[in-house]
Amino acid sequence: MPRVCAVTGKKFMSGNQRSHSMHATRKLWKANLQKVRIVDENGQVKRVYVSARALKSGKVTRA
Repeated sequence: MPRVCAVTGKKFMSGNQRSHSMHATRKLWKANLQKVRIVDENGQVKRVYVSARALKSGKVTRA
């Protein structure tokens, strides 16, 4: 199972990491995902990965 936010769909971002000499190497920035228990739209309790921003903004209801 990939680490993707169940609410917003956020996942990792990729790009170049630049050194002082501007040498480029590939880098991944991981999303801030938390494994939490939520109540879905059917009223069932599920354990899913949710981004910290979705938790903070109140887009999910925790169980």
